Amino acid sequence: MTLKLCVAQLNFVVGDLSGNAQKIIDAARTAHAQGARLLLTPELSICGYAAEDLFLRPAFIAACDDAVKTVARELAGLKGMVVVVGHPTGGDERSKSVAVQRRHNAASVISEGRILETYAKRELPNYQVFDERRYFTPGQGVCVFQAGGVNVGLLICEDAWFEEPARLAREAGAELLAVINASPFHVGKGGERVARMAERVRAVGLPLVYAHLVGGQDEVVFDGGSFALDASGALVARAGNFKEKLLEVQAQRSSGAIDLVAGEVAPERSAEADLWDALVLGVHDYIGKNGFPGAILGLSGGIDSALVLAIAVDALGRDRVRTVMMPSPYTADISWIDARDMAARLGVRYDEISILPEFEAFKSSLAGEFQGLKEDTTEENIQARIRGTLLMALSNKFGSIVLTTGNKSEMATGYCTLYGDMAGGFAVIKDLAKTTVFRLARWRNANDPYGTGASPIPERIITRPPSAELRPDQTDQDSLPPYEVLDAILERYMENDQPIEEIVAAGFARADVERVTRLIKISEYKRRQAPVGIRVTHRSFGKDWRYPITSKFRA
Repeated sequence: MTLKLCVAQLNFVVGDLSGNAQKIIDAARTAHAQGARLLLTPELSICGYAAEDLFLRPAFIAACDDAVKTVARELAGLKGMVVVVGHPTGGDERSKSVAVQRRHNAASVISEGRILETYAKRELPNYQVFDERRYFTPGQGVCVFQAGGVNVGLLICEDAWFEEPARLAREAGAELLAVINASPFHVGKGGERVARMAERVRAVGLPLVYAHLVGGQDEVVFDGGSFALDASGALVARAGNFKEKLLEVQAQRSSGAIDLVAGEVAPERSAEADLWDALVLGVHDYIGKNGFPGAILGLSGGIDSALVLAIAVDALGRDRVRTVMMPSPYTADISWIDARDMAARLGVRYDEISILPEFEAFKSSLAGEFQGLKEDTTEENIQARIRGTLLMALSNKFGSIVLTTGNKSEMATGYCTLYGDMAGGFAVIKDLAKTTVFRLARWRNANDPYGTGASPIPERIITRPPSAELRPDQTDQDSLPPYEVLDAILERYMENDQPIEEIVAAGFARADVERVTRLIKISEYKRRQAPVGIRVTHRSFGKDWRYPITSKFRA
């Protein structure tokens, strides 16, 4: 006995219920025509992950129910086909109190026009970017269904990270575990998933198929990489990352047990390749799913804007990306030269708009107020805000979204200007430390994954000392510790919650540690006003980081 099953690694749009349903229907028909008799779709596939407070609206839950029924009706003619569809359920429209509505993160087993059973997720994550206990009630049941003569135990994402749900499925007769997921990407997460699922397989002695979502949704990206493990925990199939895929897996009965036949295994990838694809997909889907015609960014001749430009062109194509160089009195000649060079390499539209007239006008208007006071960061910030205003004006006029170019090191320390370089609609490298920016720029110059041009970033942009160029002879290190030190402290304190004393004991100068952690604290008000950006680490500034702006506590 052999069962062919398929994983529908698909890119859904939150709230596009009819579009998502049609994707599932099309995938099921294709899989059935190829001989598959079981199709697994990702967690909450009918509505997209995550729909956030839409889950609190009974009308939304009711519309999801209707979409699931549509899938069942449309697949009624697929003889012997079983399809697992993820969706929310519950929420009583008659109840005026959200608190008393019992909603579940669920999945339904559909076959030949009927919904055979519905399983509610038991383990609800409530950490990092997850808020599932805000929306859902934990399930209590077990779901084991038949597909092609195989007893399949259904689990939803977090269920498989705990021992009990898989054990209960095995005790209920499961011979194969099917795990449907929507697990946001961060660097290293793919390997962690495989390792944890291998532990689960070895604990229960059952093979496992892991169906995963792909696509960008606001600040999170789902990387795909769906896979299958045999009963020993060995990898027997894996889809590629960051692309839609129907992954085929063969299950066969041997000596009374079910095992999986080795199939297509996508190769291992470098951390940089995954990181690049995550950023590209994040930009592509945010702009595409929200209907923007293209993107515009300020190109300064520096490393951050250069990297954002390269990502944007890989994501959108050169015809949908526009760059503007906005020189100030302090812009170095090499910044002009390098910006023009990079724009030419990638073939994007490039314009130059001097901010000198506006800068002089601002200083003239404020001369009376500032009389007798020295120039300081006030005048620096005026320049940044003029640039932000110009970019937003072009965005308003032509519809393209402004991509901001600030990195995580700057966001952490407040080395950014409200309504200046922070002005825009999407923060592409918001979760990249400055040292990662340099590393990724070198990786992109050595690789051309999307065929948009080799070595797009001029070498001098990578090697010259970073500078905001808002005053004479300025460099970033005038105001900040060396980035190698800053980023290491940031990783320990912000991402891994290490105490200050522990960081100092690791060899970092106390003055640097106290300075960086103080800057992180006092910059919270800025970060709250920053645009949404792509999350690529296990802790980003956004949903992962929730600190009060007004607080007297200091560690």
